[in-house]
Amino acid sequence: MKRIQHPAFAGIAIITCSILSACGAETPDVDTSSAPETRQIGMSDLLNAGANTSEWLSYGRTWSEQRYSQLDQINRETVADLSLVWSADLDTARGQEATPLVIDGKMYITTAWSMVKAYDAVTGDLLWEYDPDVPGATGVRPCCDVVNRGLAAWGDRLYFGSLDGRLIALDRETGEPVWETMTVDQSLPYTITGAPRAIDGMILIGNGGADMGRIRGYVSAYDADSGEMLWRFYTVPDNPEAGPQPAYLDAAAETWTGDWWELGGGGTVWDSMAYDPDLGLLYIGVGNGAPWNQQYRSPGGGDNLYLSSIVAIHASTGEYAWHFQTTPGETWDYTATQHIILADMEIEGETRQVLMQAPKNGFFYVLDRETGEFLSANNYTNVSWALGIDTETGRPVENPSARYLNGPALVAPSAFGGHNWHPMAFNPNDGLVYIPVHNLPMPYDSPDAWDFAPFGFNIAIGDREHGPIVGSGDAPITRPDPSERTLLTSSEAEDYQRVEPRSQALGSLLAWDPVTQTEAWRVEYPAPWNGGLLTTGGGLVFQGTSMGQFSAYNSSDGERLWSLPIQTGAIAAPMTFEQDGTQYIALVAGWGGVFGLNVGLVENRSRIFVFALNGEGEMPEAYPVAEGVLDPPTQTGDAASIQRGSEFYLRFCSTCHGGGVIPDLRYSAALEREDTFMAIVRDGALEANGMVSFSEAIPDEDISAIRDYIISLAHAERERLQASSDD
Repeated sequence: MKRIQHPAFAGIAIITCSILSACGAETPDVDTSSAPETRQIGMSDLLNAGANTSEWLSYGRTWSEQRYSQLDQINRETVADLSLVWSADLDTARGQEATPLVIDGKMYITTAWSMVKAYDAVTGDLLWEYDPDVPGATGVRPCCDVVNRGLAAWGDRLYFGSLDGRLIALDRETGEPVWETMTVDQSLPYTITGAPRAIDGMILIGNGGADMGRIRGYVSAYDADSGEMLWRFYTVPDNPEAGPQPAYLDAAAETWTGDWWELGGGGTVWDSMAYDPDLGLLYIGVGNGAPWNQQYRSPGGGDNLYLSSIVAIHASTGEYAWHFQTTPGETWDYTATQHIILADMEIEGETRQVLMQAPKNGFFYVLDRETGEFLSANNYTNVSWALGIDTETGRPVENPSARYLNGPALVAPSAFGGHNWHPMAFNPNDGLVYIPVHNLPMPYDSPDAWDFAPFGFNIAIGDREHGPIVGSGDAPITRPDPSERTLLTSSEAEDYQRVEPRSQALGSLLAWDPVTQTEAWRVEYPAPWNGGLLTTGGGLVFQGTSMGQFSAYNSSDGERLWSLPIQTGAIAAPMTFEQDGTQYIALVAGWGGVFGLNVGLVENRSRIFVFALNGEGEMPEAYPVAEGVLDPPTQTGDAASIQRGSEFYLRFCSTCHGGGVIPDLRYSAALEREDTFMAIVRDGALEANGMVSFSEAIPDEDISAIRDYIISLAHAERERLQASSDD
């Protein structure tokens, strides 16, 4: 474990082990008599975070996760003068998804590969940095890039989750590790990419991995002082033979069929959390099933609680309070882990304490956050998997053709979701929620045979003709007869709210009225996967885009009032703070995430930018774009080998090497020699960079077939480029 310290702290001993006693080391004798006492962050700070304009104390600024600041120095009239104050390059060009914290004039961020940095928030001076030394081989475990979304603060410490599953506490002043605890079973492909939350001396953290293996989801609470686990809340039931379970899990087990526990079940809590201190309730969003395809996971159907659900938990004890399931029997990767916002608003003449979410499934939900009562829902993007919503229960009226029981289906939204992890924002002055929207359909099909593979996605969807390759196994499926299976519809409802067509743009910034469940305005983008949002008392909404722009919009009508090219795609959400009478806007920029791994819309350069009115900083020079050399070797593989290679490539390689952030293999010099290619893919020569050995998953002859397929792609691309230049 490594911590790199800035010269400003050169007099403080460097600690190279997170728990000294575990390493057999003694605490160094350091004179701290003249060191200023670090301010303690406690319940009063977090309770009053909404009124604190000089700081940003938690991931969504407040426990309500509104991402609204009343700061208005930067407003509709002055935003034209917004300009750079400082910027800093980050260690890695992988995806950046973090929201910075600002405490006592210092800014703290996490970056890809779970590294942490501290800056002077006004000058940009680097104060310290910490590297948890995540093993490079961990890079094969996450579904969606080696990202990290941020930190929690409590006492004089910072807390974050590392990609390999540790919860780590750092001294906020120095960056020295205080303790760490392993929160997952490392024999399974669990990962942590989400930001923890701090509540009353507890640090709350979930995890991901339900796309990749036999994972059972949970969220845990740890003592902020010691790292001791206080409670753990599981989201799906265990094997009934494992012994007694809490009543809420017994109830959930009634909604599953088959031997789901052998597949894990899924339901990871990999991102959203919110907290109501008056009710004492923690709200979590629960993810998809493991595997996605319900025909394998729960072959007799059923709702499969608590997948794709919003669940309320008593924060002090970890006990179940209530749940609302957004996608019963989910089979499309329609997670409900998307951003949860709490607010009080008037609905039908009554002030209601509400919870709002726009999960992947394309519907925007408003619930009573005390009871979980369904209040309203409507689709915010194009939806084809459901015909509408039962207005009494909120249950979707499912489109039977979308379930791909006996054939392929083109379904909207896609597995990328109508809205993914990118944070929304709520402006109480306008009464609007701002949503980064995607609009992509996706084909789904169910292979005739499937089983888990050692690496990569284990989701049990794909071309049924090549099912054993898609699933790398030979466990056959017995397909249900749709006429004999009860589909998850609201057949009892006499009427329901039908879905409406929405924009055909691939991406949008959408302003949504949660009371009327209608669109207020929309800004359309040529591409999806645009950044998270911030809204302010200055009547503005800030967003970075996948095409490398950072913009400010009028919060009431969507007029773009300011924009600046930032040389890279931005997917993280901006934040704001005030120091010495000056309002600042900060953004961690860097293209990546699961869509960024597949699509290279921009040349990625990871940086942090800080802006203010009339800033005097200079935008850094753009990095030169690396020009690849497309010079593939002679094709020696026959048509059968190329076809075989394509199936394995799609199964194991395409998610990371789809032409986005990670190098395009068509340009790789490793194609020139088969022994070089084998050394990398079979033997793991580049494991330190995240490219592990695939010898457990792919036979040697099929690794050779993958090389044949990539060479064929390279020749096809060269011919296309030559034809284009001739034109």
